[in-house]
Amino acid sequence: MEYIYASLLLKTAGKEINEENVKKVLQAAGVEVDEVRVKALVAALKQVDIDKVLESATAMPMAPATAPAAAPAEEKKEEEKKEEEEEEEKEELTEEDLSAGLGALFG
Repeated sequence: MEYIYASLLLKTAGKEINEENVKKVLQAAGVEVDEVRVKALVAALKQVDIDKVLESATAMPMAPATAPAAAPAEEKKEEEKKEEEEEEEKEELTEEDLSAGLGALFG
């Protein structure tokens, strides 16, 4: 992912996306540079119009999140009740239970 970010940073800065520049960005970010990955990235991006890809990525419509039906809301309440019951069970541990557990550890 860092390699893609480096290429996007270079594109945004108006710099040429080549092996040397990608390596510089990655090294500045403290990333250990893999020469093979850098070469593969630069070769792959030579065939891609980055402006067109970015335009199509940002132009994709995002579907608004619809409100779930009532049934999932009821399930959520049931899950919350179960979680509360589990928490109560955990709180019911006494000091004797805890000390017995520690005694088993230390003999």
